[in-house]
Amino acid sequence: MISIGKADMLPHMKLSTAITRMLDIDHPILLAPMGGVAGGALAREVSAAGGLGLISAGYADPAFGYGSDEWIRGEFDKAGDHEVGVGFITWALSKRPGALDAALECRPKAVMLSFGDIEPYVRKIREAGATLICQVQTLKDAREAAAKGAQIIVAQGTEAGGHGAERSTLPLVPAVADAVAPIPVAAAGGIGDGRGLAAALMLGAEAVLIGTRFFATREALGHPNQKALIERTGGDHTLRTKAFDTARGVTWPEPYTGRAIRNAFAESWHGRDDELREQNPSMRKRFFEALRGGDTDMAATFAGEGLDLITDRPGAGELVARIAEEAIDALSRAQSRFPGLDPAGG
Repeated sequence: MISIGKADMLPHMKLSTAITRMLDIDHPILLAPMGGVAGGALAREVSAAGGLGLISAGYADPAFGYGSDEWIRGEFDKAGDHEVGVGFITWALSKRPGALDAALECRPKAVMLSFGDIEPYVRKIREAGATLICQVQTLKDAREAAAKGAQIIVAQGTEAGGHGAERSTLPLVPAVADAVAPIPVAAAGGIGDGRGLAAALMLGAEAVLIGTRFFATREALGHPNQKALIERTGGDHTLRTKAFDTARGVTWPEPYTGRAIRNAFAESWHGRDDELREQNPSMRKRFFEALRGGDTDMAATFAGEGLDLITDRPGAGELVARIAEEAIDALSRAQSRFPGLDPAGG
């Protein structure tokens, strides 16, 4: 249950939920571990502001420019004394299981696993004292994650940026919350401000996992051209596609695709994966050169449908405070918006 005081007390109020209590954080706001975006500095600022920052080790593949053991340790060093977590793409861990060991050596507050079977890693993570967060996209996967030992489950809707599946956030979150109770659920997918956090709490979530909105912050990794693109683009201009993965030489299992901002490359190659695959490895080289050079016409800028809500580039700590205050304000003012509601029965 969430208890909220008067609206004029907003700066001094906090939303206390099962997830804030479990993680000992002030605000029910988790940073999505976005590959190539969520590094130690971004995670540090989110945690310092009272949320939970998660560093992305992604595929744990140095070929992507991040995720090596040395990179993981270096990003945890950047987080300093602030408690942060780490996230992995689960199916990729089987190729580099040592990356998880490297991360656990850094004593993460939490480990988030997404897209794959968590069972081989549950015991090691929990014995290391880290909270196990598992992201799912279906009710079936939520039940399986709960049965295998997940301590927090993220219900991710298809509106999310980056990789995901087909269910929408609004109906998925309450279904997962009901199915896995009393394990707490965080909502993800298209959430970019405090109204989204307030809505997620009303759906039965105990926190939100936010990605794209944190991409457009000063501390996020990623090229400035990508951040500028995020700020000027709306949710109507994204698509789910395999084209960017195919260009990078990455084969994702079904049913996952990646949501990104439409660009010239996507317009040319979306749905032509067999032809695109024939262009590798030269295409892979061109793709990574474009990414490093900030060529947003070719490189992928993974982003969700919440783009319409992004118009500035604040510091991540400022953004955490803003989202929390907006959510408290929205919840506090609900009765004034709907005067027929009187929970006291007066």
